[in-house]
Amino acid sequence: MSARGVLVEPVRLPTAGAMLDGDLALPENPAGLVVFAHGSGSGRHSPRNRYVAATLQNVGLGTLLLDLLTPAEEELDRKSARFRFDVRLLASRLLGVTEDLAADGRVGSLPIGFFGASTGAGAALLASAAWPEALRAVVSRGGRPDLAGGALARVRAPTLLIVGGADVTVLELNREALQRIGASQKELRVIPGASHLFPEPGALEEVSRLAAEWFRTYLVISDTQSRAM
Repeated sequence: MSARGVLVEPVRLPTAGAMLDGDLALPENPAGLVVFAHGSGSGRHSPRNRYVAATLQNVGLGTLLLDLLTPAEEELDRKSARFRFDVRLLASRLLGVTEDLAADGRVGSLPIGFFGASTGAGAALLASAAWPEALRAVVSRGGRPDLAGGALARVRAPTLLIVGGADVTVLELNREALQRIGASQKELRVIPGASHLFPEPGALEEVSRLAAEWFRTYLVISDTQSRAM
């Protein structure tokens, strides 16, 4: 699912010894780029993240839906869960891809943000902590920011944590992680009655609205202000 008038291109990106598949979607004159880090057992075809991506495209943001594991690794992970909690590996790949994007003429000048889901949120925050001068904003959907461990204190990008009110265990983990995140702009938004995957009527729409608002504020407006100074 992509917004109308958006150019979508499949891409293959080298990083950390692997070739990763992704879908790069660019509206006309994009104001920024959001790179998605998917959770365990998910990937660039996730209908939930594609819905969020389409919302971001509608407000003028480019998106990169990225598989952080190769097909062979995904198959092994389904059988053994070997990679899904290896946030250091996932973060290194996310960081490598993002650094390579800086040399891409189509998107290299755009401010970059991360959208992480489930375990992918831990990888997004870990990568953000490792590259604080470049990452402008982070949004987590039903995420596990706690998996970033001590790196949370080094996160400087404005960070929004979105959790369902019925996702009790993850909600508590997010409340604790929020206190440890070093960014001066950080917020936890709870969607009442929503469970982990936000299947309830209107829940995913609210996730998308909140994410778009956060990225418009801290990815686009903040970048415009910094360029004007």
